[in-house]
Amino acid sequence: MFFHMVLERNMQLHPRHFGRDLRDKLVAKLMKDVEGTCSGHHGFIVAITGIESVGKGRIRDGTGFVVFPVKYQCVVFRPFKGEILEAVVTMVNKMGFFAEAGPVQIFVSNHLIPDDMEFQPGDIPNYTTSDGSVKIQKESEVRLKIIGTRVDATEIFCIGTIKDDFLGVISDPGANS
Repeated sequence: MFFHMVLERNMQLHPRHFGRDLRDKLVAKLMKDVEGTCSGHHGFIVAITGIESVGKGRIRDGTGFVVFPVKYQCVVFRPFKGEILEAVVTMVNKMGFFAEAGPVQIFVSNHLIPDDMEFQPGDIPNYTTSDGSVKIQKESEVRLKIIGTRVDATEIFCIGTIKDDFLGVISDPGANS
């Protein structure tokens, strides 16, 4: 799920950047440092949408660097238990498969794959139905349900299932071959 939030961060800036475009340099450094990172508490920071305020800088003793408190608006992505996501399969093995939905990696165990699908080892490992009509392999797009999340300080891990109504393969790259 995506959220629009207001967050704060202390930005450290070298004195060589002081001048007329100080604020622009501060915003550019903030975007470079923050966009694409993961805060376990808030989720993945997708994009900064605006700067609310830049506080007065405080000089750090001995270094000359100045620390500015910056309050900014951003879009964050945080998956929740029970959420339905569309993801791209990145790896398939006999234990299940890994898929990515944006920055989140999701593991779907073979116990959470429908019973009529069986693992097929080979050059392109995949899960295939008994009649061969549906195949999950690398680059397949799947619709899955998040059944568990684990949040670390800098990463979010998810467990998913496709063993439910309206879940499973959306597009199969092997069907075009």
